[in-house]
Amino acid sequence: MNAQVWHGHVTMKTAVLIGCTALVLGLTGASAEAGPRELGRQVLGANDGWGAEGAGTTGGSAADAEHVYTVTTWAEFKAALKAGGDAPKIIKVKGMIDAVSEGCEAFVTGGYDLQEYLKAYDPAVWGNDEVASGPQEDARVASAAGQDTEIKANIPSNTTIVGVGKNSGILGGSLQIKGVSNVIMRNLTIEAPLDCFPKWDPTDDNKTGNWNSEYDTVVVYGSDHVWLDHNTFTDGRFPDSERPVYFGKVFQQHDGLTDIVRGSNHVTVSWNRYENHDKNMLIGNGDGLASTDGGKLKVTMHHNRFEGVLQRSPRVRFGQVDVYNNHYVVAEEQKDDYYIFGVGISSQLHASDNAISLPAGASVGKVLKKWNESPLTAENNYVNGKLTDLIAVHNAEIPEETLQSGAGWKPTLRTKVDSPKALPGIVNRCAGAGRLH
Repeated sequence: MNAQVWHGHVTMKTAVLIGCTALVLGLTGASAEAGPRELGRQVLGANDGWGAEGAGTTGGSAADAEHVYTVTTWAEFKAALKAGGDAPKIIKVKGMIDAVSEGCEAFVTGGYDLQEYLKAYDPAVWGNDEVASGPQEDARVASAAGQDTEIKANIPSNTTIVGVGKNSGILGGSLQIKGVSNVIMRNLTIEAPLDCFPKWDPTDDNKTGNWNSEYDTVVVYGSDHVWLDHNTFTDGRFPDSERPVYFGKVFQQHDGLTDIVRGSNHVTVSWNRYENHDKNMLIGNGDGLASTDGGKLKVTMHHNRFEGVLQRSPRVRFGQVDVYNNHYVVAEEQKDDYYIFGVGISSQLHASDNAISLPAGASVGKVLKKWNESPLTAENNYVNGKLTDLIAVHNAEIPEETLQSGAGWKPTLRTKVDSPKALPGIVNRCAGAGRLH
């Protein structure tokens, strides 16, 4: 089939993209003066979630010409982040940038060898009473330090990062929005970083051992006013389903896709795709962090599509989190071991107007998972096209985890709320990278 599009001929795909652009501009209130192609100059619209609180989120939209960068390599990207300090900047990512272009072998040092590591810490040899130590663990730590330095990129305040066109983004990088303010990331395809050197902890999981990995894809840590919009987050070439098994446990090489932690506040996560991943999103990462997280972790999630994501979409501690107009698709192979909304300590989750698609035989009660006694609001959510009281079904199916209704607050920072019945079509067409260009 000839894929060329001639002048004067608009394909259905083109029409859908134009429609998505118009729809999203209308919903977010992004600057009409900038136009749909000037992504770097667009700001989060008024009332568009918690990110719009106060002065809102403008990122690097005010950057002068000297602080607009187009990058095509990981080295250029990191250099652009460092240039100009906290002055407003726009970084345009052109094409797919590989943060680990030379492969895991480039980080190996100190004599690390996976096969030798497996021999040294085989539970039949090492046991499960002590954490791993010795030459191979030391070599693993040293090798991991090299990867850590290379693949982490620190995003400064007042920065906008946008993908150019339909196929731009980052492979294997860990984007750190840490201790900063006013950051926008849009139109990027981001493949989750692969931990080359997972740690075996023999004492984990009730002394049956577990593999533990580092590197969130995007982490918002102690930061405020962040907008993540129209990105695609995925395991890409390295799905968890293809990871090997050692010592009876999956060789876990991925961590979170988008974690929002340590007193972060006023974040809007909109129109993204989350695909084929285990641990998706933590909002708050510790029960003992009330002094840091109490009164913060205010996050809005809307019009995101989650498919093949096993858990944490999100798991919430402490925060007032508004989750509306998202579409969740649970895969057949995940139906026996999944949850979508995790109710954690002092959380105030308000989940409404969402669409959930479950395979035949999946337990609807598992949509909610109780970790602590925290009331939540769950209203007008549809499962397989049918209005469903998620709390009532959960309590009936899983009575040992009885949940209480009533989060104690009502979201006011919202744009248009779509009918949950229409969401699968709207979100499938318009969420993710490549829908704005």
